[in-house]
Amino acid sequence: MKAVKNLDAIFNPKSIAVIGASRDINSVGYGILKNIVRGCVFESEHCRPFKGRVYAVNPNATEILKIASYPKITDITDDVDLAVIAVPAKIVPAVMKDCVNKGVKAIIVISAGFAELGKEGKKLQDDIKEIAEKAKIPLMGPNCLGIIRPSASINASFAPSTPPEGNIAFISQSGAIADSIIDWAIEHMFGFSTVVSYGNKAMLDATDFLEWLAKDEETKAIAIYMEGIDDGKRFMEVAEKVSKIKPIVVLKAGRTEKGTKAISSHTGSLAGSYEVYKAAFKQTNVILADTIEDLFDISKALANQPACKDGNIAIVTNGGGCGVLAADYCAELGLNVVELKKSTISKLDKTGKMHPAYSRSNPLDIVGDALPDRYYAAIDTLLNENYISGLIVIQTLQTMTNPEEDANDIIELSKKYPGKPIICAYMGGRFSKRGRYILESKGIPDFNDIKKAAKAMWALVERGRILKK
Repeated sequence: MKAVKNLDAIFNPKSIAVIGASRDINSVGYGILKNIVRGCVFESEHCRPFKGRVYAVNPNATEILKIASYPKITDITDDVDLAVIAVPAKIVPAVMKDCVNKGVKAIIVISAGFAELGKEGKKLQDDIKEIAEKAKIPLMGPNCLGIIRPSASINASFAPSTPPEGNIAFISQSGAIADSIIDWAIEHMFGFSTVVSYGNKAMLDATDFLEWLAKDEETKAIAIYMEGIDDGKRFMEVAEKVSKIKPIVVLKAGRTEKGTKAISSHTGSLAGSYEVYKAAFKQTNVILADTIEDLFDISKALANQPACKDGNIAIVTNGGGCGVLAADYCAELGLNVVELKKSTISKLDKTGKMHPAYSRSNPLDIVGDALPDRYYAAIDTLLNENYISGLIVIQTLQTMTNPEEDANDIIELSKKYPGKPIICAYMGGRFSKRGRYILESKGIPDFNDIKKAAKAMWALVERGRILKK
């Protein structure tokens, strides 16, 4: 792996200057500055103002959002770590030269109007890349959303708000997708360690961010929305090494001819053959997602549960039909819904908690009237068996079901068997909500769809296979 570019000034700056900061509340420059000084434009409980020094750069203002404004970045007397540029594309080169003269440590160019517009824009993009390379300053963008780092109270972007703090890093070539994901994450309490939108990738691309995130203690899994890679060989070298440290999940756009053509007009990327990408991902241990929802479902499981050492899976449910569906989905994914040994059934019987009509097989249907003590006995017994490597727990909502107590028991048992993954599928809605919240708050992934739960377990089995290589 090549030496990691020093991206600390992007992810952990002590000072930020917004060049193109504006008093127009409908402008990008205003939104970026507000995100930095107040934590977000649209208020949420996750908004926290940046703790370092902030400067506005606008020749027509002396103060914006109670922040001192300067005509040029070179007029700022203090050091500046990160410059965020949101000015018309044609003047970005001049502004970047000012940044070089100022000695900034990193630059994010939010502005659009570069390679995505064709030859003229590509020439402009090459110009700013050359400026950054000569000065040895990391350049992110252009045509990007920016960077969000919740734990460091950094929202140097024009995203509408700040997502919850978590352990999944999201790298996106599309700023619009990142925007919508942030809104979704706030509603569903889905946490991120970092959100990166790198746009046209004039200098820094997904590979550079992978290298940095490999060493980031806050990141446990890396999710990527990708349109194209310029240096495929380098990506493969880096991804293969990083994937042994942290799981990488990719949603690749441009699977069809139409999609590939659309990419070039979006970020000016070279998309390439989807089949080639699939082969490269498989070779480098990158897990491929099918949809945006799939990307984050899989990442959530990988970030919060141990890898499954093999494909021997057990299913516990209080609804027989749900067990049948789970068995089908697991089989389709290549997971082994292992046959329960007679000794295991004997242990279940001896707990004294099983219903006379329980299934005595896998999936283990413990019947609809199951109280928490029956769920506990079933889960404890199965996880204690050496031939069972992972468990899917399904709960349907009956009048006697106690979602909260069941959730607390599952959390207790996950600590008792830390090497075995547990994936839950709490079916229902309003009355299961509290139980789902308890599970998620303690790192037990829960899904309201059985197929999603099976896919999450498949990812953990894949992770186990990768780590054995």
